[in-house]
Formats: sequence, structure tokens, C-alpha cells
Amino acid sequence: MTVADSSLAPVVLDRAREATQPALRAAVARLEPPLAKVSAYHMGWVDVQGRPVPGNGGKALRPALALLSAEAVGAPVELGVPGAVGVELVHNFSLLHDDLMDGDEERRHRPTAWKAFGPGLAVLAGDGLLVLAEQVLMESAGQGARAAKLLTDATAALIDGQSQDLSFETRMDVTVDECLAMAGNKTGALLAAASAIGAALAGTDQTVVDKLYGFGHNLGIAFQAVDDLLGIWGRPEVTGKSAWNDLRQRKKSVPVVAALNSGHAEAGRLAELYVSPGELTESQLDAAARLIEDAGGRERTEAEAQRHLELALGCLDGLGIPEVTRTDLAALAAFTTTREL
Repeated sequence: MTVADSSLAPVVLDRAREATQPALRAAVARLEPPLAKVSAYHMGWVDVQGRPVPGNGGKALRPALALLSAEAVGAPVELGVPGAVGVELVHNFSLLHDDLMDGDEERRHRPTAWKAFGPGLAVLAGDGLLVLAEQVLMESAGQGARAAKLLTDATAALIDGQSQDLSFETRMDVTVDECLAMAGNKTGALLAAASAIGAALAGTDQTVVDKLYGFGHNLGIAFQAVDDLLGIWGRPEVTGKSAWNDLRQRKKSVPVVAALNSGHAEAGRLAELYVSPGELTESQLDAAARLIEDAGGRERTEAEAQRHLELALGCLDGLGIPEVTRTDLAALAAFTTTREL
């Protein structure tokens, strides 16, 4: 379900990780030691005792987009590094808080930060990363204030999206359009900022920044749609989370909402499961996943991911981006919709 080749993505991500990691680790080290330890654990750099562990600490999708957005406007990749660090810090701020709010106990196949260190330290570590992001941008060599405003506005939208997501928990009348709007805030806003922040640091014309922002915004909605699919049908050994994770929490994700609004007989049975008291059993979770698929929820979500992927790529038209940079951006875009279920 992709219109671009994702095979180049690992190389692009590795390059971004190599360019960004030293500055990212240096920023985290500025936190007070207890918060730096929690953050480093959350990032996948150390174990609970603070001992280094093997691994690359995540996909680095947002840093890669930030660096490519600098290259897209002819700026040196080094100019985009503060933007890459800033968006990655904000992303991890949101994950630290989201894991606690959602009650998620595992991330990357090990306990989440709040389970390992307690809710208080996890919240404070997230707060520290958010502040660090602004400090890194304001201290940068490029147009730091412009980039900081871009990231601050995206963070505000991200928080709005999380609030919308939480409000859905008490409603059974959520629409697919509401879900997509929430995804545009919760996930799309930060990917949008990542896709434009390097260009903003370079002082590029606002029209170009806006088009790159639109690319990332639509990419974020596609990314979230695939994430919603993974939250139901993703394999634990791939996702690092338990099977049917979103169904256990009775989230109103796009597949669920699409099924509930489908008009099929399965929609009523799914609604009954979602409002039933107590925790859902394994057999009920299996039944819910099948009802969602039978009602067309999976197919609708795949279609939305594809539609927004195409909208994202369309935003790159007419910008005069170097062909190699456009190819890399397209590869990352394809990567968001081909993550393994």
C-alpha cells in the first residue's frame, strides 16, 4: 500500500542517528542526574542501573526528517541538527507522559520508565526533555527563535491531540473524521515540525516551510493510522507491546471507530464489548479484533493511511528539492506505511 520505495529508509535513518546521537546525548546529560538516568533508560541507552546497553535507541524518524528538511533547501546538514535534537526530545517527552496516562507497562520489550522508576520521576523527566528542546533551539546557530516557535506550536497541538484522545475514552459517538483530526494533532503536528524545522533554521521562505510542514502533517496521519493497525494486529515481538494492546484499553482508534460507524451488524456486537464491565478476556479481545476486521475497520484504516501518504508526497511537488533529498523523504514516507504487522 505504498507509492514509494521504503528500502532506502534504513540507510537514511542510520545516517540521521549518527549525525544526531552525540548532540542528543549531550543534551540529556544536562539534566539533573536522576532525570538524566530516567531519560537515558527511556531512550534505550542504559538499563535500570544506568549501565550502557547495546542498541540504537529507536528509529530516529523525526531527526531524519529534520535533517532532510535542511538539505531540501540547500542548507548543510549540520544546521539541522539542533532541530533534529529538539523534535526528538519533544517526542520522548510525549512518550514518557503517554505511557503513564495509557497505563502501558512495556516499551521496546522492557518496562516503561514509570514502571521502572515510578510515575513522579517519569513525569519530571518528560518535563525536563521538553524544556531542553527549547534550550537547544534557542542556543542554535540558525534562526533558533523561529524554529522554537514552530516546535512550541507543534507541541501545543500534540497536547491538544492527547486531550482529544483521552476524551474519546468516555464517548461511543466518535467519528472517523474526529479520529483523523486527533491524529493530525497528536502525531501529525510533531512530524510536521520535524519536516520543516531544518528549513526554518536555515531562514527559508515561509511558503517552502509551510509545504514541508504539510508533508509532515499528512505523513503523521498516515503514520498514526498504521500505528492504530499495529495496536490491534501487531505482533508483540515486533511492537514490543502486548497483543491487542489498544483493545485492552478500549481505545477509539481509527479501525475501531470505522467499524463502530460502519452500519454492519458487527458494529453493534463490538459496541457491546466496548461497554461491557470489567477487563476484556482473551477470547473477547480476539472476538473484537475479528469484528473490527469484518466490519471493514481494518480496510478503511489502510485506505486512510494510503490517502494521506499520497497527500504528503504531493506537498513536495514544485519545491525544487534536490532529487536525492526527495527520494530520501519519499523513502521515509513509504516506511511509515510498511511497518510490519
